[in-house]
Amino acid sequence: MKNVDLVIIGGGPAGLAAAVAARKGGVQDILILERDSELGGILNQCIHNGFGLHTFKEELTGPEYAARFIEQVEALGIAYKLNTMVLDLAADKTVTAMNKTDGLFQLHPKAVILAMGCRERPRGALNIPGYRPAGIFTAGTAQRLVNMEGYLPGRRVVILGSGDIGLIMARRMTLEGAKVLCVAELMPYSGGLKRNIVQCLDDFGIPLRLSHTVVDIQGKERVTGITLARVENGKPIPGTEEHYDCDTLLLSCGLLPENELSRAAGVALSPVTGGPAVNESLETNLPGVFAAGNVLHVHDLVDYVSEEAAAAGAHAADFIRSGEQPGGAVLPVRCENGVRYTVPTTIRPGCAGDTVTLRFRVGNVYKNKKIAVYRGDACIYSRKRPVLAPGEMETVRLKAELLQGPGEAVTVTLEEG
Repeated sequence: MKNVDLVIIGGGPAGLAAAVAARKGGVQDILILERDSELGGILNQCIHNGFGLHTFKEELTGPEYAARFIEQVEALGIAYKLNTMVLDLAADKTVTAMNKTDGLFQLHPKAVILAMGCRERPRGALNIPGYRPAGIFTAGTAQRLVNMEGYLPGRRVVILGSGDIGLIMARRMTLEGAKVLCVAELMPYSGGLKRNIVQCLDDFGIPLRLSHTVVDIQGKERVTGITLARVENGKPIPGTEEHYDCDTLLLSCGLLPENELSRAAGVALSPVTGGPAVNESLETNLPGVFAAGNVLHVHDLVDYVSEEAAAAGAHAADFIRSGEQPGGAVLPVRCENGVRYTVPTTIRPGCAGDTVTLRFRVGNVYKNKKIAVYRGDACIYSRKRPVLAPGEMETVRLKAELLQGPGEAVTVTLEEG
């Protein structure tokens, strides 16, 4: 098999945007490897609108958004292989994959972009007591069943977890004729976007039960009901149990970056996000291996996935053209006072170009705070925010020249507004 300069693992929104940017950056030999039967990734089952407002300045459905990038990939003549499973990524960037047409094959690219996306946290990770009856689905599985396969998973539904997919499926199940009894959330705040709480729950009269979780599932063959209880300090409070008669439980309890390949290759992973630790070029600790999108950290808007992946594609093109970047100072990026993590985790001022984009999430709901960024003891950026919530990713764009001053680290923190 002909070797290529750049292999992109994953043909979803991140992989497509990275491929387009890399081709525009001058890389001719690009190959996208996608395990599904078509390009587009998770967007193919996201038939609701709300995509593309930042990227295309218009409101699109998920398949329409994916189609825009697929058209660009086709127009640029970028090669891709569908129904192809990547089995291994080695530290020297050797990619081992297989499909029915080519069998088992290896590629030795100059650079690799990780764009495998994320997966849902399953029931086994939640420690919910009760039997294992039919009628328990992750929200994403239910979304695929309804939107792509044409099946309605149930008629009376309880949703555990208020992530965006769970909120969207509360609306979708209602529109399909099911009765969504409530959405329960373990934390005292929602894990989804405010607009989804309004459009998917409030507009349909679906209650959101914060600080509640499922403590029991009834039914042996099929779910017949569940029991909710109020939670305090992470533990159910005896005497607060409430029973719901239902035939379906949907789980929307968080997303996990898909990083088995990364871990096996020796990519250093963040203990907070579960995704790779990257520098300002979105490059991992393995030279020439880049990461973008939900495999790096979970995004709330696909527009940000595309923007980040385009940056990874451009940096990969630079790497292929010029090899490893020059040395110089490497600044760790630290989190303080409510900031859970940042992407990137290190910055090389000498490789930063004109601007550096920092993305992060907070660990709680904060009001009337100020986002502040320090280089050493000097504040180089600040912005007031009336509300910060874990469900919404924050973005800070720094002029690279601000990173040239004294100090051994960059700190992202929250201060009183």
